[in-house]
Amino acid sequence: MDANNSTRSTEPSEQVNSHEALKQQSRQPLTSETPQRSLVPKGITIGLAIFALVLSLAGYGFRLMVGDDVETVLRHAAVIVPTFMLGIPLFFWLGSRILNKVKGLHIESWNAISLGYLTSCISMLWLMGTYS
Repeated sequence: MDANNSTRSTEPSEQVNSHEALKQQSRQPLTSETPQRSLVPKGITIGLAIFALVLSLAGYGFRLMVGDDVETVLRHAAVIVPTFMLGIPLFFWLGSRILNKVKGLHIESWNAISLGYLTSCISMLWLMGTYS
């Protein structure tokens, strides 16, 4: 009879141990199994970049049609277009890299670039509205 009691007493402890093992597995973070994903789809970022390029070049065609000097227009475009197309998105990307290192945040680079292009588009629209 003692043999029956000993087998019955080990069964629940085995179940408890396997239940504890499942709890420990569920507590482990899933980040190692699933890759980090960007919140902003790449198509939106590419669309924002194209829109920023169109906005940055749109005013120069109008200025040339009005009769401004070509050299003056090209000199101005050589400063403004790279600033809005490369400078602002690069600034946001660099800021995200610094915040990731200093604060330990996890800001996706693609999200930072998308925010840079969005800010660039909004800035150009604001400038166009101011000077129109």
